Amino acid sequence: MHTRFHTAFRDLPATLQAALQPYLDTENFQGVLSAKQAEAIKQHCGLDDNALAFALLPLAAACALAAISNFHVGAIARGASGNLYFGSNMEFNGAPLQQTVHAEQSAVTHAWLRGESGLAAITVNYTPCGHCRQFMNELNSGLELEIHLPNREPATLGDYLPDAFGPKDLAIDSLLMDSVDHGFQLQLDDELAKAALAAANQSHAPYSNAHSGVALEAQDGQVFTGRYAENAAFNPSLPPLQAALVLMNMAGADCQQISRAVLAEPQNAPFSQWAATRATLEALGCLDIQRVAF
Repeated sequence: MHTRFHTAFRDLPATLQAALQPYLDTENFQGVLSAKQAEAIKQHCGLDDNALAFALLPLAAACALAAISNFHVGAIARGASGNLYFGSNMEFNGAPLQQTVHAEQSAVTHAWLRGESGLAAITVNYTPCGHCRQFMNELNSGLELEIHLPNREPATLGDYLPDAFGPKDLAIDSLLMDSVDHGFQLQLDDELAKAALAAANQSHAPYSNAHSGVALEAQDGQVFTGRYAENAAFNPSLPPLQAALVLMNMAGADCQQISRAVLAEPQNAPFSQWAATRATLEALGCLDIQRVAF
């Protein structure tokens, strides 16, 4: 079991500890419980979907990187598949606060990067801020997405975001978590650059068409990729680097142990992710950074 879970795990009920430990003890636990695993835990503990998600929140919050705020937020996204995806807030020393990731963004992005096709619900230990409500309105689940908070009745995203502005207001039909392949091609020999390009091909940027992807190589050789997730309101858009860092953090890897990074983006996009990507990676101690343009 990853050391970050130890304290939260000790505070869980004994029955839940017994049900979870076989999964948490695996070397490759990456903050995901499959639908089959979740069902086994529910049966063992007598929990329903919502109760299990609430019970898992302390473990998700234990994944937070909150060196600036010391405020640990956890989120659990339940996919249409029944899989459960952990998420947590992430802050990066030396980088502007605009580069932080909120727990809801983390859980949603985690599910997206793992191939989930849609979300049924998200459970979080603190009420979603306006930024996250707008971010989630980009999802193909729309305003019907269920939101679960401690000591509150379940509600929908539409309840938390009345009179919402979203993709439909801009005549956009392609939504976040829809399956896409943009078909960008480059002749590349570098496997990390190929991974970044593959991520860009699955990115969501219907407003600017500035599709982009990032691939990170950890010092132990693991590779983590992230895709740009654009938003109708622009500011809540999640850069591809942050998406890759979500995947890295959820896998239990150290975001300050990145040996190399590649950004793939269009040559003639209306803006570039390069400057912000490079600055944030440098703050994390990664200096071997490359850009490939298609």
